[in-house]
Amino acid sequence: MLHRHLNHQRFTLAAIDDVISRGSWQDWADLRHAILGDRSLSDKIERVCRARVVDPYAQRYHFWMNYVRERRAHNPA
Repeated sequence: MLHRHLNHQRFTLAAIDDVISRGSWQDWADLRHAILGDRSLSDKIERVCRARVVDPYAQRYHFWMNYVRERRAHNPA
């Protein structure tokens, strides 16, 4: 799926938000693969999620926030 903010194949904050909120399973797998290759994406994902996790029903954002925090805890820089 080509996301509306991912027109130059980089994960901007808007593109990450779009992938999390509207992405398919494969889009999420692609984002996870990108994180494995670029640790700075974890910071961007956390930044995007931080604004949304105040909503207890924003489960996609809670998932990604927990994913990057757990990944950081088990793979420190």
